Amino acid sequence: MTAADAYSHLESRFRRIAVLEECATVLHWDAAVMMPASAAEPRGDQLAELRVVLHELLTDPALGELLSAAEEAPPEDPWAAANLREMRRDHLHAAAAPVDLVAAHSRACSACEARWRTAKGEDDFAAVRPHLEEVVRLSREIGAVKGEALGLDPYDALMDQYEPDARADDVVPVLEAYAAFLPDFLAAVLEKQGRAPAPAAPQGPFPADGQRALVRDLLARVGFPFERGRLDESAHPFSTGYPGDNRITIMVKEDDPSMAVMASLHECGHALYEAQLPSAWARQPVGRARGMAMHESQSLIVEMQACRSPEFIAWLAPRMSAALGPDPAFEPANLKRLYNQVTPSLIRVEADEVTYPAHVILRTRLERALMAGDLAVDDLPGAWRDELSALLGVRPDTDREGVLQDIHWFDGAFGYFPTYTLGAMTAAQLMAAAQEARPEIPARLAEGDFTPLLDWLAGAVHSQASRYPTQEVIRRATGRPLDPTAFQAHLKRRYLETE
Repeated sequence: MTAADAYSHLESRFRRIAVLEECATVLHWDAAVMMPASAAEPRGDQLAELRVVLHELLTDPALGELLSAAEEAPPEDPWAAANLREMRRDHLHAAAAPVDLVAAHSRACSACEARWRTAKGEDDFAAVRPHLEEVVRLSREIGAVKGEALGLDPYDALMDQYEPDARADDVVPVLEAYAAFLPDFLAAVLEKQGRAPAPAAPQGPFPADGQRALVRDLLARVGFPFERGRLDESAHPFSTGYPGDNRITIMVKEDDPSMAVMASLHECGHALYEAQLPSAWARQPVGRARGMAMHESQSLIVEMQACRSPEFIAWLAPRMSAALGPDPAFEPANLKRLYNQVTPSLIRVEADEVTYPAHVILRTRLERALMAGDLAVDDLPGAWRDELSALLGVRPDTDREGVLQDIHWFDGAFGYFPTYTLGAMTAAQLMAAAQEARPEIPARLAEGDFTPLLDWLAGAVHSQASRYPTQEVIRRATGRPLDPTAFQAHLKRRYLETE
């Protein structure tokens, strides 16, 4: 068999793998949006079986032989060569973990996530703790076996699943540098805010149907492809899907329309990235989004960089009044203060962009300790309270507002949290480059027009998929690798230098 023949066979195999992953995506979406609670156990079995099949396909010795044969004379086409590189990466990750461990981890995560949904509502960490202990135990095993196979620290091996090539030695100093930057900067922002009138809060209730209609109008304006997508509701907003099927969910709170509005715009950024990936490489590894940090940058460049800009808020304000009813809170000047208000808070998904990284730093510190065996699950609620108090000066009274607030650990996603703040930093750097290339972006946002921004992102990021490593995508788009000072500069302009 020639190298070209081997590569052709690999494309067929990975196309089949992608189709099965799409099936798992729909099962996960259904579980979060509309599945009856009684189906949690069989759904766990279904997902575990799919994971086993996918694991077997990726670890098939014949696939390893095809990879070796294709690598003897890699394709000359740069996209195909990058595809081969990503295929090898997928194979290495899968082959590192035995199939029984993959199945056990999948079942444990499904059971834990299902129990978390009720435990959060009941503020009952003890009810979910045994399930989380099992997820943590199995996640440690996965980190250990993958780390050994890949020559990585176990936590690095877990991070690499979500952000290719991310290493704690690089990531942790970036996060801790922000932890050092935050106290003085936060104090300056709060002092400035204290000299201005406090923003008026919306006086609800605001009927859910009105919020849903507003969200749909905003998503259509930004460019969400409703003709091949869905908008639903879930306990935790998220975006998912695959080529031709983009789905986002929101959470509607009748006393706080900003939750649905800003969550929808955030998730729309994710969905637009997926929708604009190159169709020629659909269902191939190189055609996927380039890691979760880049994915998060696309949600944040829409939500935080564009939709919390003064230009867009001035456009949004009268439309909120029209959809939800007149309210002094929806006056442009007040809405700008409201949507850019900095307030240390307990809940990550409600945090402003200044304090949000502190929530990520907390979770990164705790999950590294969990994976290293330095922190017991039983001690997690207390450690959470202490870390948040040290970082932001606030302390949760309940576990619902503390360790139970996020789904990620209960679904086994250890190594994921750092990508949130890496994404915020990437978004700031990309937005600066986009405005340099397309100076009309702010004025067009003032008209509710995202076209120049999305056109630039489509060329610089979306169309590149996984052709290049993350840092190379950033370098090509902005002229330099990730530079955390771009994020700090953005924060200083928005919160200290403008009125």
